[in-house]
Amino acid sequence: MTVGIIGLGGLGHMGVKLSHAMGAKTIMITSSKAKVADAMKLGADEVLLSTDSVAMKNMNNQFDFLLNTIPGPHDYNHYMNLLKVDGNMCIVGSIGPTAELNTEAMIYGRRGIAGSLVGGIKETQEMLYFCAKHHIVSDIEIIKMDQINTAYERILKNDVKYRFVIDMSSLN
Repeated sequence: MTVGIIGLGGLGHMGVKLSHAMGAKTIMITSSKAKVADAMKLGADEVLLSTDSVAMKNMNNQFDFLLNTIPGPHDYNHYMNLLKVDGNMCIVGSIGPTAELNTEAMIYGRRGIAGSLVGGIKETQEMLYFCAKHHIVSDIEIIKMDQINTAYERILKNDVKYRFVIDMSSLN
């Protein structure tokens, strides 16, 4: 199975780790050359730059599954042709309106789009057991409470690896 992880942010880095641990060929899809080394370190087998139109076209019909973790509105059409026949893209990052979806790639390729927030208690527990078994943890940066506005500004600039965690003892 070939899995593409779109976006290397708070969710994307875990997607790469989990996909790799599940034995899938894992390809990180990012718009940033600066994230290539991180993607490989996290377990990606390859990195595809979404800004490279030739490389993107060469990867058409190669993915069984795309995990789209991009947190803001973007054009899903840019990724649909990457999917094989009967392939699916699951959106877990962006909530709300986005660009108009061209259904041509879906209809002619029997491709699907789904969305997901979180699983139930059973699925969450299974994933925690899997993560424990494979030593998978989230990469975090601990901040103090008075750094929260700066952290938010950094999120908007895509300048975070990969999750901020607030040290609640700094609440005083």
